[in-house]
Amino acid sequence: MNKIVVTFNVKDKQRQFIKSVIDSNADLKYLEDFAEKETIGILENADILFAWNPPKEIPGYNLKGFKKLKFVQLLSAGYDHIDFERFPSGCKIASNKGAYAEPMAEHILAMVLALSKKLFINHKKMAQGEFNQGETNISVRDSVFGILGYGGIGKAAAKLIRPFGSKIYAVNSTGKTDEEVDYIGTLNNLNFVLENSDIIIISLPLVSETENLIGKKELELMKPDAILINVARAQIINEEALYKHLKTHPDFFAGIDVWWVEPFYDGEFKVNYPFFELPNVLGSPHNSPLVPGALMEGVRRAAENIKIYIKSGEPEHIVKLY
Repeated sequence: MNKIVVTFNVKDKQRQFIKSVIDSNADLKYLEDFAEKETIGILENADILFAWNPPKEIPGYNLKGFKKLKFVQLLSAGYDHIDFERFPSGCKIASNKGAYAEPMAEHILAMVLALSKKLFINHKKMAQGEFNQGETNISVRDSVFGILGYGGIGKAAAKLIRPFGSKIYAVNSTGKTDEEVDYIGTLNNLNFVLENSDIIIISLPLVSETENLIGKKELELMKPDAILINVARAQIINEEALYKHLKTHPDFFAGIDVWWVEPFYDGEFKVNYPFFELPNVLGSPHNSPLVPGALMEGVRRAAENIKIYIKSGEPEHIVKLY
């Protein structure tokens, strides 16, 4: 029987759910139930970890010597917070890819509409007594949406966007998709997508190839009145370059849900440039996935993948160890 250790804090309802999905007879332990001095022994004997943020959840975090550990399932869809060098050689690590795609797609659409219709700008002006009925908005209908990262989130966003009659220009790792799109390419075709899109959505994973993918040159390739939405990871965009571009291009808009310094990673939130003084920025506190039931759905999908691993040894969404 596989020994499974859950490293993050779990409520009673979630515990029952995890047990029922994986196996009612599974050998499940929850790290929060044990004193820190006991956790090393528990982790040494674990075959499977179900984790969210190992650097914070696991004392010492270095599991390299724990030879029994064969599989780690993440609750999060992103995995850039994982140091793969700290896990045993051959240990498989799976992300929770697509688990939060639907609420994130709604958030993307909300940002697109709020920015294109300048709702937050006009609300602020009216609060100051300005009533400019003649100010025009941007039409989303018939726009070209460039979706960088055509996985679960990108596809869910496209599903909500298509009824506007918009075109979808997508980028993924293979340049292929079974979905209905007007263009599909890889990162080698990034410039083409940036140049020809009215609205650009970033839903790529943060890996070495995508860090600082969008800098000064890439921003200047975009249309001067483009809308840029980032729900992936902040580090995909160069922070200084984005701030300067927004400041010098008042008709260029950005919706930012992810930030360069966040509490989850850094213990605090701060911006290194005064983004919130700019009228063409709409921000949210990295909460695009958070709707009622979202965490339970994330737990369900991750637990299902653990079940697949136990049965076949071939779980979905294995991430590359780079």
